Order: sequence, then structure tokens, then C-alpha cells
Amino acid sequence: MMKKVPELFGSMVFNEAVMKERLPKDTYKALKCTIRQGTALDAQIAGVVANAMKDWAIEKGATHFTHWFQPMTGITAEKHDSFISPCSDGTVIMEFSGKELIKGEPDASSFPSGGLRATFEARGYTAWDPTSYAFIKDDTLCIPTAFCSYTGEILDKKTPLLRSMEAISKQACRVLRLFGKDVARVTTTVGPEQEYFLIDKEDYKKRPDLILTGRTLFGAMPPKGQELEDHYFGTIRPRVKAFMEDLDEELWKLGICAKTEHNEVAPCQHEMAPIFATANIATDHNQLSMEIMKKVADRHGFVCLLHEKPFDGVNGSGKHNNWSISTDKGENLLDPGVTPAQNAQFLLFLTAVIKAVDDYQDLLRISVASAGNDHRLGANEAPPAIVSMYVGDELAGVIDSLVSGADYKAAGKRSMDIGVSVLPTIPQDNSDRNRTSPFAFTGNKFEFRMPGSSFNIACTNIMLNTAVADSLMAFADELEKAEDFDAALASLIKRELSAHQRILFNGNGYSAEWPIEAEKRGLLNLRSTPEAVVHYTDEKNVALFARHGVYTLSEMKSRQEITMEEYVKVINIEALTSLDMLKKQIIPACIGYSKELAETVAVKKSIGVSAPVEAAKVQELTDMTAELCGLTDALEAALAGATEDVTACGMYDHETVIPAMEAARKLADALELKVAKKAWPVPTYADLLFYV
Repeated sequence: MMKKVPELFGSMVFNEAVMKERLPKDTYKALKCTIRQGTALDAQIAGVVANAMKDWAIEKGATHFTHWFQPMTGITAEKHDSFISPCSDGTVIMEFSGKELIKGEPDASSFPSGGLRATFEARGYTAWDPTSYAFIKDDTLCIPTAFCSYTGEILDKKTPLLRSMEAISKQACRVLRLFGKDVARVTTTVGPEQEYFLIDKEDYKKRPDLILTGRTLFGAMPPKGQELEDHYFGTIRPRVKAFMEDLDEELWKLGICAKTEHNEVAPCQHEMAPIFATANIATDHNQLSMEIMKKVADRHGFVCLLHEKPFDGVNGSGKHNNWSISTDKGENLLDPGVTPAQNAQFLLFLTAVIKAVDDYQDLLRISVASAGNDHRLGANEAPPAIVSMYVGDELAGVIDSLVSGADYKAAGKRSMDIGVSVLPTIPQDNSDRNRTSPFAFTGNKFEFRMPGSSFNIACTNIMLNTAVADSLMAFADELEKAEDFDAALASLIKRELSAHQRILFNGNGYSAEWPIEAEKRGLLNLRSTPEAVVHYTDEKNVALFARHGVYTLSEMKSRQEITMEEYVKVINIEALTSLDMLKKQIIPACIGYSKELAETVAVKKSIGVSAPVEAAKVQELTDMTAELCGLTDALEAALAGATEDVTACGMYDHETVIPAMEAARKLADALELKVAKKAWPVPTYADLLFYV
């Protein structure tokens, strides 16, 4: 297999090697210019590219093409058209024009728009994104595209991501010119670590909650969970290993650099991590990876669960967003240097990120807000909902010295004068990892650990790119006017680090003391999605996105409404599913089992044998079932009390409906432990987590 990997890798991608081979030189150069510099592509050249793309796709077995896009549902969308074109003699030819490549017109009526367009305004447009390679999936040529409405409002996640990438590139290039560097483009690179669960398909089919909501709404903990810590990095079971090998092959065909695979902390939880790619390609690849994980899992008799918290009591699944920023010459701007000038540049970009995270903690929290992720954040396997940054003890000491003006001293390290303060050489990976930190510096990148496993990472990177672009713009505006660059740089770094030092926290994010300390520092603690989303359109956030041309106010309002509306819909589906399972499965099972015990009591008494244990059991089950019926009624009443206003409904669901669901679940889970396994209507956690 490994001998075939170089040949297999990217074999289903219309990548640079294929373009170079199949396109005329002038066409290839023009397309490369478009990809690298973002220039417009001539329609005639697009026609040549489209024809070559079509011929290549047909040779690979493709019969259709689609504009593959990412609407605000969080998943991908595609409408397939065949290559056939009828001839006058009743035959067909295979055609694909430049116009069809560049632009499509899918029906936009059923996609979320958050009020950007009325239901009867159905027309939408897709526009080719040549910076992300076309690929073949399921015998269809897929063309990555942006998606907008007839009136021009953006209806997808890719367009604002591309805008945010342009914004940070523009401002970073300004800053780098101050250091004497001629850089044409700066890109943000991302490596998203994808966590997921694999469970047996036959057990999945017997759980309405998993089918309808993606998580178990009921389930008592089995005798063994993850407490022995024997699953993390443990030997991969042959059945799972076969799945992973198949998954790698499918991903490699699509040019996705799947690199790392291992068992995660919880039973039947695993992780796949790719090599870094530019933010938009990493986003495309992660969306594809999630889709392919599910398809490959099905072939192996599994179901792949991407919900953030499919099982209560064991670790949930996240998607760590490893983010960095590099020049077109390959320089990582978050890589500490070995010369005074390099360290000064590193410190300025580090300061920009610190300022961005502090100024826009609310936006970063919003970017990971969902009903599913609310269960995960702060639940002892994920960072808390309070956004903070970890930089390690050495960098924290450097920052303290810069703020205080004191010399920084570290044993065994050489100090350097960078015109700011005395600073040691800062090696890569100079700090341990803090698993409780939402935003941790890990050598030459930041690891944002808050995104949930099902998320489209575009949202997080839009927020992060734009916020850092804003810091860099402010720095460039100030430093470009400075007569003494070194003095101005020293003053700026000291001032900004002092102003934003509150966001730095190297301690235990799970401790009871941290929320108290965070409040004293003035940091936000947005515990739930409804609490977070209301800040989306705060004045400072609206101004941020307007300054950099990433979102208009109407586009921000639409996303605010969509996020809250999705939260409300998810809670409503979960509550209805809970009621359905309680009424049709769990309560009848409890009644049926208590009846069976009562009949045993009656039979024993009829032959003169006392049955005190069985009788007591019947009474206990009867009392608990009656209480559960009351809690079921209370949940139904709570659900009926929801209001039509989506924001008010979101807060009501968080404060009333969810607690009612949790109360019913707690008692139902207690009953599961008292009812015979053969009488319990759904597979238990022991069945789901410890399959053979």
C-alpha cells in the first residue's frame, strides 16, 4: 500500500501537476496568477481550463459536475449536472464551458439566510474559487465555490473566510515592509485535529436519540468508563484500524494530508489530524473529511458520530484549530527567531494576536457556540467557556519583563538587545501544553481548542483572521508615522502587552478559582450559546468587520439569527425526541418490568412463599416510574411555553427546557440501573462503548 501512496495521493484532484500537464503554458500561467494573487480570470482562459478539467474528469470516470459550496447550514451542498449536451441527430456530446465553471445558479430558497432574502427570492449564485483545487467525488467533478444571493449578500462560509484572509494578508504585509521585507502575500495556515466516535451500526439503529439528534439523550454510565485511562493512545482494534486505513486511502486520493491517527481518551473515540494547509483549503478538506468519515464508517459496519457530546460522563469531541501565519516566502511569523530583528518581529506579531484575542474574546466564543458544544466546554475534557491565552512560563516571563521594564533573566540562555528589552533566544516548543487553555501558544502556532467536532472551521478562522488583521492595521498605522522606528516599536509593544496582559493565564482553567479571577480581570464568561450570540452585533464587532470588508451589518445580523435559530431548533428536536422515548419506550419498559415482578410476587404468594424483595422492588419501580411520568409532563409543559422570538426562545430553552430534559434524564438513567437488561428498550452505554 505505502509504495502506491505517492501515486495515489491527489489522484482525484485537478491540482497544479495536472494543470501543468494539461493546460497550454499561457493558460497555466494566467491561472497560477489568479490563484496566487487573486486576479480576475479571463473568460476565454476559463473556457480552456473548463475543457481540460472536463476531459480529465471523464477519464477518471466522472459523468457529472457540481459547484460544491458551504452554505450556512455548516455542511456542504451540491447540485449535479451531467456533461452531456444534445446534438441535432439525437446523439449527445460531452461539454463543459468556461461559464459553467465560473458561475452556477442553484436554488437558494431552502438554505438559511437569517432574513437576508425572502422565501420567494429563490435565486442564488455560486462562483468558482480557483484557490481551492477541483476534485472528483462519487463520479462527480466537484468545483469549490462561493455562494451568494441574487442581490449580492453572502450566503456561505467560504466568502467571508476568503475576505478575512485578504484582510490579514494586507495588514501583515504592511507591517513586514517596516522590517524591510518585500512580501507579496501572507497566508494563515490551519491544521484541524478532528475527534470522532465510532459505534456499531446495529446498535445505532436501535437508538432514536442517536438517529435524530446525534447524541444519547438517556444512558446510565456503565461499570467501566474512561477512568483507567487505558484507551488514550492504546492499541487500535483491528476493526477500527481497517476503517482508518480505508479512510486514509480515500482522503489521500483527494489530496488531504491525513497524517496522524490514534485512540482518544473516551472508549471508541478516535482522532485524525492532517498536515497544515492554507485556511480556505484546510476548511474545504475538513468538510470533506467529515463527510468521508461517515461514508467509510458505514462500509465497515460503524456509524461515525461527530456530535460534541454523544455520551454523558465521558469525554466529548473537539476540533483543535492549530493556526499560524506565514509569508509567501515560507517564513512562519509566529516562529521565534535567533537574531534581535527576528525576535522583535516575532514579538510584534505575538502582541497582535494577544491584543486580538483580548479585544474580541466574544467573537471567538461565538465562533464555537452551539447546543452541542455547550455540553462539552468546561466538562473536564475541553477548555472552559472563558477565553484566555496560554503562552508558557518562559514567554510569560518575557512579557512580564517587557511590561515592567526589568531585564529578563533565564539560566543558560543568551540575552539579546532587540531595542525593546533584554530578551533571550526563544526556542520552539519552549512551553509545556496546557490542556485546559482555550488558546495556547505551542511553539510556532496557536492551538484554539474550543471548536466542536462537528463545526465548520471557517467561522473560527474568520473571527481570528479579522481580529488579528485589525491589530496589525493599528500597529502599521502607528509605526508608519514613527520617526524613530525602534523607539516606537518598543513603546507600542510595552503599551499593548500591558493593556492586554489580563487575557494571559497559564494556570488551571478547571479550577474553581479561575472564574472568580477571570471576572476580576474583566474577562467574559459566556456559559451558553444564547448568552454568547447576543454579542455578535455589538457595536465594536460591527465596526471591526466593516473596517476590513468581511461582513456588512445585515450579513452579521443574519448569522446571529441563524446561530440562535439553529440552537432553538436543536433543543426543540432533542426535547421532542426525549418525550417520544420516554412515552413510547422507557416508561412502558419500566411498567412492563414492574408488572413482571408483580406477577412473580403473586405466583410466590399463591404457593405460600413470601417475596419481600420482589415486592419492595415493585414498589420502588412504581414510585420512580410515577415520578418519571410527572417529569415527562413537566418537560412537555416546558416545551409548550417557548416564545416565537428566537432570542427570547433561546434563553428560555437554556433556562427552562434543558433543565427539564436533564431532570427527566437523571431519573430515567437511575431506572435503567434497576430494570433488567433484557427489558430495557435501547442499547446501553456498555453496549455502545464496548462493542467487540
